[in-house]
Amino acid sequence: MAGPCSAETEQQVMETARPLAAMGVGVFRAGLWKPRTRPDSFEGVGAAGLPWLQRVKTELGLPVAVEVASVRHVEEALNHGIDVFWLGARTTANPFAVQEITEALRGTDVSVWVKNPINPDVDLWIGALERLNRAGITRLGAVHRGFSAFGATAYRNVPYWQIPIELHRRIPELRLLVDPSHIGGSRDRVAALAQYAMNLDFDGLMVEVHCCPERALSDAAQQLTPDGLQTMLQRLRLRRPQVKEGDLAVLQRFRDDLTRIDDQVLELLARRMSVSDRIGRLKKENNVVILQRERWNEVLAHMGAVAREKGLSDEFVMKLYDAIHAESIERQQRVMEDSPEQACTRMDDDVDNKLK
Repeated sequence: MAGPCSAETEQQVMETARPLAAMGVGVFRAGLWKPRTRPDSFEGVGAAGLPWLQRVKTELGLPVAVEVASVRHVEEALNHGIDVFWLGARTTANPFAVQEITEALRGTDVSVWVKNPINPDVDLWIGALERLNRAGITRLGAVHRGFSAFGATAYRNVPYWQIPIELHRRIPELRLLVDPSHIGGSRDRVAALAQYAMNLDFDGLMVEVHCCPERALSDAAQQLTPDGLQTMLQRLRLRRPQVKEGDLAVLQRFRDDLTRIDDQVLELLARRMSVSDRIGRLKKENNVVILQRERWNEVLAHMGAVAREKGLSDEFVMKLYDAIHAESIERQQRVMEDSPEQACTRMDDDVDNKLK
């Protein structure tokens, strides 16, 4: 799927759609109702752009797609023969909105794509898909567009690739696209993100393309030109889903090696947690706080140095040890309090004593 972030004028829509149709794009996408963060931003032309999309469909033979965020959007789009609907990240995060849109689509045979919610919650994403499916919408797909995160990151929306991977693990038959435009936030990042997704066996792309991106009324920085899209597609490397039959034995040996190593890793982690439990008991006996910041900083510095020696990235090791540390803290909390229930009982007793 490709097309402008926003349909701005009929001329802009047609000038963008013609080269996309010529290069074989499957669906022309364009936003009409734009849920912008700030009220003074361009919020789309609304229903006035629907005849422009009808023209793309009739003159160029391209199916057309729009984002819908309300029952009114659905009704107007259906009345104008829109083929494909998608739910944006803000809509997916609101089960009430999803249910209302679902009821408006009930009994139709349109294709519906659900973008991930703005927060990294795979169950919320699946819930939106389930609502649509239970209403008889069977032509369903998901679009990974990244997730909001606090603070500065390299992305407009952080990809957190493990979330769509988990979605596909749970629903393997679900078609899954990537939206590299919204993840990257910059046209310079779109190609690399598209290739990354193809390496993970995604089913396709939803890319923002504008005939004149520098004059776009919304998201100008992340839109490609039609020529830019064609260049990216020509360079995109599509990989086979499976290794060749002759290499299966080699692959299986590697997988067996990984299984043995994973078993060893889990054994070491279990031993580490056992030591952490003993430390927790010692702290309890000596009435010492669990979190020892200076010690933790020493661990991180040491592990960072070892990681670099072993060719591992600092980011990976920090994430790993953050998880290990969090589990150690939780286990030591349990040692300190014996159990959450006993801790709550002690707090209740303290309150009762104070009241008395």
